[in-house]
Amino acid sequence: MRYRITGRVQGVGFRFFTRQAAQELGVGGWVRNCRDGSVEAVAVGSQEQLAAFEEAIGRGPAGSRVTAVERTDVPDGSVGPTFEIAR
Repeated sequence: MRYRITGRVQGVGFRFFTRQAAQELGVGGWVRNCRDGSVEAVAVGSQEQLAAFEEAIGRGPAGSRVTAVERTDVPDGSVGPTFEIAR
């Protein structure tokens, strides 16, 4: 699943929060900042894992303010089993 998170999501530790949530949930994928001020993440896991992951990124870390989480399907084979912060 690909996520685009908008709001106050850069400069507040959002990528580190996202990686930690993914690792705790056993979700694979990556997260990165986008030039437009949003954050993009790709995640793979079970439906239950992805539901919990989406809930976490919809909440965000302290200091963030998530206004929207858009999601689109991506092929599962496009990411590995670990979760990384992409540059």
